[in-house]
Amino acid sequence: MTLFIKSIQNLSRLCGILAALLVSAAILVDVQMVAMRYFLNMSTIWQTEFVTYAIVAATFLGSPYVLLIKGHVNVDLLPHYLSAMPKKILAIFASLLALAFCLVLAWQAYIFFYEALEGGWLTDTIWELPLWIPYLPMFVGTALLCLQYVADILCLAFNFEYLSILAAPQQEGE
Repeated sequence: MTLFIKSIQNLSRLCGILAALLVSAAILVDVQMVAMRYFLNMSTIWQTEFVTYAIVAATFLGSPYVLLIKGHVNVDLLPHYLSAMPKKILAIFASLLALAFCLVLAWQAYIFFYEALEGGWLTDTIWELPLWIPYLPMFVGTALLCLQYVADILCLAFNFEYLSILAAPQQEGE
């Protein structure tokens, strides 16, 4: 089980790196688009669409990493006043609800991806990007988010120390 958890965490870290690269690429393409349009008076064809899809892909692909590092918005007023066992039960219950939502989202994303791939769907712009390309990160990101939730639930349920990248190494004498 530890191998599964570590593998999912490594995949989540990889997705975080990929999301950062996508955001960086979107920034560079946006700068290139501004330079082409305003300084060279040239038209742009694919840049706006690329930036939009890259940012959306970064959002979906980065979501497992955000869950891994607990970077999401969290309201912990109720757990703050609970003892250890009710806090653990509440955390597992909330994670199971989130997992159920993400499973539905992943399934719908797969349906979009599959229909776009099989139907040969294209964007209705000059670039005519095949739509399976922007739908794939939506499916992959939500599927990996589901796996990260499973890893989190296993850590909670079986009292594994969370193997987060943010966990500080223990000092001797602590």
